[in-house]
Amino acid sequence: MEKELVLSTLPHTWIFDIDGTIVKHNGYLTAEGDTLLDGVAEFFASIPEKDMIILITARTSDARDMTEKFLAANNIRYDHIIFDAPVGERIVINDNKPSGLVMAYAVERTRDKWDKLTLIEQ
Repeated sequence: MEKELVLSTLPHTWIFDIDGTIVKHNGYLTAEGDTLLDGVAEFFASIPEKDMIILITARTSDARDMTEKFLAANNIRYDHIIFDAPVGERIVINDNKPSGLVMAYAVERTRDKWDKLTLIEQ
């Protein structure tokens, strides 16, 4: 299912979970390693360079080197990675601009499936 995300032209901060969102869940625990989900590389390439990308994962920091090498080999750009995150819900709380511009969005995904997300800046 395709979704559209209408955003301002301001620089954005993107926060992505890793397992089940951009790579197949638990892939890093197998001998084969991680598998990037179809469509993820193209989506990351569409994120403007001025935007910040933060990755978050419940993987332990012991998986840092392997994870960073995989992301680099697949041209997945990021600014920060947070390891050792709790396995529960991710909660984002932010204030809206006085102009009414909404400053926080949540896009839920089906595990291990990258539905097309079209960015529209206005």
